[in-house]
Amino acid sequence: MTADRDLHPGDTSSPVLLHVPHAGTRVPGWVRSRLLLSDAELAAEAAALTDHRTDVLALAAAGLAAVRPFALVNRVSRFVVDVERFPDEREEMAAVGMAAVYAHGTRGQRIRADDPAHAEELLAAFYRPWADAAEAAVGDRTAATGRAVLLDVHSYSHEPLPYELHADGPRPAICLGTDAFHTPPWLLDAAREAFSPLGTVGTDSPFAGTYVPLSRYGTDARVASLMLEIRRDVLGEQEAAVARALAALVDAVRVR
Repeated sequence: MTADRDLHPGDTSSPVLLHVPHAGTRVPGWVRSRLLLSDAELAAEAAALTDHRTDVLALAAAGLAAVRPFALVNRVSRFVVDVERFPDEREEMAAVGMAAVYAHGTRGQRIRADDPAHAEELLAAFYRPWADAAEAAVGDRTAATGRAVLLDVHSYSHEPLPYELHADGPRPAICLGTDAFHTPPWLLDAAREAFSPLGTVGTDSPFAGTYVPLSRYGTDARVASLMLEIRRDVLGEQEAAVARALAALVDAVRVR
């Protein structure tokens, strides 16, 4: 455990890692001083983009699972650094100023001056340590069980936000984000079955893709990954049911 992230141990026989990157709200003072936002403006941005209670959800599901999975939870706000973005030209959100280090906010407003040196400080202090922690956790599961299944836990707004690049598509109760290499059909099917009692289950709309440590991305077939985007009204109204569904998916993955 650190002030920036928590690794919650699971049963050593479990291949599952619950990955919770956007639940955090911590903004260190030296980072806050460089944000071009009032306290009220920052609070509004955090309310819009923080995946509130996804950490609570993941830990509740871990406790309900027949065999407890591991869970990696970020405590730092994505307005410090977004640990899920690509750090290079592969990141499509750079088009709206929201790559790993955000220069713009949800409404396109400037929130941070362009300063490559400061951006590098943020990447060194937060992005790379998270990547190292995720790599270590996935590597540990792979070494122990011969595989790793990363379930990437998020929430998203019922209504589109201005920054979204793909806001015109469906916004189902549960959006499953996939990767052509790392999301096998059996994992997608298991998720659809687990979450179908909660409402509509869609794929890759409004958000697509899923997290895999970059050292293994597109190369290590032992690592499976699926993003779970839970619409916030569903999470707010059915949190216990969502936790049970996530636990059911964890159990299905384990016996696969």
